[in-house]
Amino acid sequence: MAIWNLGSINIDHVYRLDHLPRPGETLAASRYVQGLGGKGANQSVAAACAGADTHHLGAMGQADDWVIDRLSRRGVVTTDILRMADQATGHAIILLDGQAENAIVIHPGANRALTPAMLADPLSEIAAGDTLLIQNETSCQVEAARAARQAGARVIYSAAPFDIAAVRAILPHVSILAMNAGEAEALFAAIPGDLPVEGLLITRGGEGAEYRDLTTGTVHRQAAFPVDPVDTTGAGDTFAGYFAASLDRGEAIPQALRLASAAAALKVTRHGAGEAIPTRAEVLDFLAARPADQPSE
Repeated sequence: MAIWNLGSINIDHVYRLDHLPRPGETLAASRYVQGLGGKGANQSVAAACAGADTHHLGAMGQADDWVIDRLSRRGVVTTDILRMADQATGHAIILLDGQAENAIVIHPGANRALTPAMLADPLSEIAAGDTLLIQNETSCQVEAARAARQAGARVIYSAAPFDIAAVRAILPHVSILAMNAGEAEALFAAIPGDLPVEGLLITRGGEGAEYRDLTTGTVHRQAAFPVDPVDTTGAGDTFAGYFAASLDRGEAIPQALRLASAAAALKVTRHGAGEAIPTRAEVLDFLAARPADQPSE
């Protein structure tokens, strides 16, 4: 089995300031950090770190080779990442002040320049039993989901950044819909009643996570592991990637929830996004040090 992820690749440019600039104001940053980001890249890293054969489908500019190197070092197969001469790699300008307030500008760049024709070859490699991960930060989500389901693959769709029009378009081709609590509330308000998916995965931060099996009516719940968080960036992506990798190994939903919850808990104890995602060995050590006092239901 394999995981295919049609996902965004972003470069995060983080500037730390005493305060956020006012209109017309020029400020000198006290610190600058550049890192790998994007929900897609984060989920690919998480799935690969969890031990899955993970192929990233996406696009970036012709510069920034370090991005490919970093994904490869974390175990992601990068041969299907397109390099576009006329597009910049997606990036985010992130301003942070001393009180943790932020202002963010995102340029999607190559992430939104993908066309169905560009993805035809890699999508044709998806086989029955594989998993396709998708988020809302690239183009061609619907086309990719349709192709994957026709091939007999599972489609896990993270409805983020939340866009109800995007959700409505892709929902008929989704196996598992993944959301945080706020996104789930917005979805249920916009689309009341039954949803045409097999399962709902809802993450609730410090309150844990739940999986609703819409085919049987069973609800599985997993408590969050208590930790001292220092950076919650990418926690949801870590959860999604580990959850997908666990299902790819044939593990049951309760085991997938527990492993993903542990991975997310360990991630938030570290600064950074993709670079801070733990390996499966680290997650298993984390679980081994804790009694099974947070079972899923």
